[in-house]
Order: sequence, then structure tokens, then C-alpha cells
Amino acid sequence: MKPGDRVIHPRHPEWGLGEVLPGSAGGRLRIYFVYAGEKLLKDAPLQLVSGEQGHHPLLDHRKSQGPGKGIVRKTIPESIAKFIEKFPQGFSDPEYFRQERDYKVSGHELIRELLGPQELARLMASGDYGEAVARALRVVGATNLIFPNEKMALRKGLKSDEEKRRRFVLCLNDLLYGDSDEETRFKAWSELLSDLDAAKWTNATYFQFLAHPDRYIFCKPIVTQAAADVCNFELNYRSDLNWLTNRSVQRFAEVLRGEIASLNPRDMIDVQSFIWCTAPESD
Repeated sequence: MKPGDRVIHPRHPEWGLGEVLPGSAGGRLRIYFVYAGEKLLKDAPLQLVSGEQGHHPLLDHRKSQGPGKGIVRKTIPESIAKFIEKFPQGFSDPEYFRQERDYKVSGHELIRELLGPQELARLMASGDYGEAVARALRVVGATNLIFPNEKMALRKGLKSDEEKRRRFVLCLNDLLYGDSDEETRFKAWSELLSDLDAAKWTNATYFQFLAHPDRYIFCKPIVTQAAADVCNFELNYRSDLNWLTNRSVQRFAEVLRGEIASLNPRDMIDVQSFIWCTAPESD
């Protein structure tokens, strides 16, 4: 077998699909299994897998480099066990609602009330961009998801420039409700945040997450990178706002949502909470 081959271990189907890694020697094979992590095997009755059966998103987007300093990789089952240890009833646990979900749902309800598509269109039609900005900043202040200094940067950037406030509202409307392709909308939003000196991943992903938690994840860079590192998923992370990283973060959330389907996550609020509660930085 050669590096890159996809295999299964018939005696351990619970390990899932594996990929042969470089560096095998002495008759032993280094193999990364989706649900068991890295194994060093000798004379194992492995079976080659190809075609559709040879694909899995956690292997297709596997990181080529090792984990970051201090990161210990876990399997998805181990992460699920960690989450259940914290919240025995999973996403239905009363304590989970109190600590993680309720305030985010309240933020979602607030943005739909203050900046829903019809209300935002009304504010733009009347030229009331200052009111729209005030409402957006109220939504930002409704949760603790964005770091205080990053909230401050956004407020400062919108404080005195009427044209920037107008652009902010137009870009926000397009980001949330526009019909152009997602990459174009995200790039325009990123350019605006850069002009406001507020180009941070939290500011870039917050409004979509609250407005459309069924589709978009919120990105706190450190914890999201750690969660992806634990899962061996390539985020293509760069600190500057860019489409590749954004799409990789969203893809990671979509993959993770499927992998924790046994917990019945309702939306990306649950996925984001799972990331926050199981990534190493939350220990």
C-alpha cells in the first residue's frame, strides 16, 4: 500500500475509513482513521477502498501538517463524549439552554426584529442609515460573542462618517439578503470592514450567523482553529479576511453538523456551541 490509499480494517469497522500516511517503515503502516485517529499497524488485514466508498470529508480535507502546539487530536466520538459529560441530555439539556443556546436565540430574534429584510429595506428607502447602524450595533451588543475591543473597533469606524454608515447598511443588506453569489457578497463585506479598521473574523461572520443560524457558523478564530485541528480538518486559515478561509470554516461546520447528527443539532447555533464546549481552549 502507498500513502494516500484509503482503507478499512474489517476487524474494526468502528474505526471508519482510513488513509495510509507517509513515513511507514519496518513493515508497519501509519494510518489515520476517521473515528480512531492515527494507528501504527503491522500485518493487519486491511482492505483497499475506492470510488464513493473511498471518500470522507474528514479525510478529503485532512490537514497535511501535524496539530498545533498543545493540541491533542480527538475522534468525533471522543468529542461527543466530552460534550455529553458536560450536558448529559445533549442539546436538550436545560443547562445547555441556559449556558449556550438561549442568549444566541435571543440575538437571532433581535436581528430579525430590528433588521429583518422588510425592516432593513424600509430604513434604506427612507435614507435612515443612522438608525440602521444603531440597530446593528444594538444587535452586536446583545451577545458576548464578539470580543469587546472588536466591538469597539466597529463602533469607532461607524461613529462619524456618514458615507461609511451608508455603505455599511447597504453591504449588510446585501450580505444578509442579497441575491448575488456568496463569494461576491462576502468580499464586499470584508472590504467594508477593512475600511472601518474592523476587519476581524468575529465581525465578518456575526451577522450572518445570527440572521441565518440554519446556514452560517460564527467564527472565533482561536477556538475554531483548535476544533478543526482536533478533527484534523484543513481550515486554510489566514488572519486577514478572505473567501478561502471563510468557505473552509463554513464547510467544517457543515461536516461537523453531519458528524454529530446523533445529537440532533437543530442549527449552527448548536454546532457553534459544540465547537466552543469541546475545543481544547474551552477546557
